[in-house]
This record gives sequence, C-alpha cells and structure tokens, in this order.
Amino acid sequence: MKRWLTVSLVLGTALLAFDQGVKLWVERTFALGESVQIVDGCFALTYVRNQGAAWGMFQGAHYALAAFGALATVLLCLFWRKLFGPSPRSLPVAGMLLSGIVGNLIDRVRLGYVVDFIHVYWQDWHFPCFNIADSAICVAVALLFLANFLPKRDPKP
Repeated sequence: MKRWLTVSLVLGTALLAFDQGVKLWVERTFALGESVQIVDGCFALTYVRNQGAAWGMFQGAHYALAAFGALATVLLCLFWRKLFGPSPRSLPVAGMLLSGIVGNLIDRVRLGYVVDFIHVYWQDWHFPCFNIADSAICVAVALLFLANFLPKRDPKP
C-alpha cells in the first residue's frame, strides 16, 4: 500500500508540475491566439484562454467551475477507496485524476481562465484546444472505465 501511495504522489506531482510548467511557458512565449505548427496539417501549439469547461462548455461560469474543481478535489481525497476500489493499484489513477483537476483549478484561481495549447486538427476539422491536465483527467477516466467495466480475470489458483 505504501509503495502505491508513493507512486501516486510522485505521478500526480510530476503531472501537475509538468502541466503548470508548460502552461507558464506558453503564457510567456506565445501571444494569445498565436499558433506554431508541430506536425504540419494535424498538430500545433496554440495559446487559448478557456473561460469555460471542457471543449468550451459553460463559458463564463468561472466561480462555479472553480467551486466544482475544489469540491471534486476534496471528494476524491475523502472517498478514493469507494471511487477507485480497494486495490492500492488504483492510487496512481487517482493521482492522475487529481493532478488534472488541481492543474486546471490552479489556473482558474490564479488567472480566471484555463490555459489551453494542444491543438489537434485535420483539414477543416478542429478539435477544441486542451492541455496536459485535461489529458490526465481523460486518461484517468478511461482507465477507471476499463478497470470497472471490462470482465475481471480470475486469479490463478
């Protein structure tokens, strides 16, 4: 258990530091709306300020979204066993989810918006810009889904 808690803390802290560091670099390096092609025709770094939630939903709901992030953080810490199961191996997933929520919460409290910069597109189709914290949340949710909805393997006797 102690080892998995350590893995979770290290993973969550590393993801949070990486997220915040890249966001700070984007803010200092790019003008708002500026875009730099990384892979021509499908991937760029584009500085966007998201004042809503995922994919730009709930624009202008800054205080409600910040309160929701803070509440989600507290609930995750209090009820992680019920949410992630009894296995200590679920702790890294909890750390990943928590780092994503806290990463965006820091932006909302510090700036009043979330810094997004990962821009994926193809020809005229553009996926809404997102960031590392958003990615951590999506990967953690996908892992939780897989862990809870895929058939369980029977342990060897």
